[in-house]
Amino acid sequence: MIDLHMHTVYSDGELIPAELARRAKVAGYRAVAFTDHADHSNVEHILAGMLKMVHDYSLYAEIDILAGVELTHVPPALIPDMTARARQLGAQIVIVHGETIVEPVAPGTNHAAIMAGVDILAHPGLITPQDVELAAEKNVCLEITTRKGHSLTNGHVTSLARKHQARLVINNDAHSPGDLVDRDMRRNIALGAGMSEDEYLRAEQNSVDILARIRSRAK
Repeated sequence: MIDLHMHTVYSDGELIPAELARRAKVAGYRAVAFTDHADHSNVEHILAGMLKMVHDYSLYAEIDILAGVELTHVPPALIPDMTARARQLGAQIVIVHGETIVEPVAPGTNHAAIMAGVDILAHPGLITPQDVELAAEKNVCLEITTRKGHSLTNGHVTSLARKHQARLVINNDAHSPGDLVDRDMRRNIALGAGMSEDEYLRAEQNSVDILARIRSRAK
């Protein structure tokens, strides 16, 4: 399994990166991305710390670790510059905290993230057909999340992604050890969102492809 959306004590997660990596390894994950909540106030701090540890920990913890950020509640007009800034600072993956229905995310966040070319738009809520079509064109993956609350619109995202041939990924959005669902639960949540077995496997392959693309950029 690969999960590209997890949180540590660098934002609102419960575990330091080393413990989260270890618990993810034991839970069956072969690769994870630490994507703590970031804005202009803390992005440098997050990436400076993460980038120092990911190389050695990937080797010795026997799990592939990526250092990234989840741009969270950043005003839509600032998302393009913030995305570029995160990449300049070394972020291997950039996610945007999408317009989930359980938080007051600013309207236009989904569109701005897609236009900025982020890697993944997390829990995009009641995303519009137009933005899903744009995500397909821009090769921005849309997230199917296993996290409570955010997952309420998984079915909507799945349906529109199928119609417009947008790419999906499945992520935990883990903040605590109990959020690290196993393979069976990931599959059940995907099927519960209306995915076929083939669509579920394709979503899992999309995460593999993102990881490969990131590793190829680093060479």
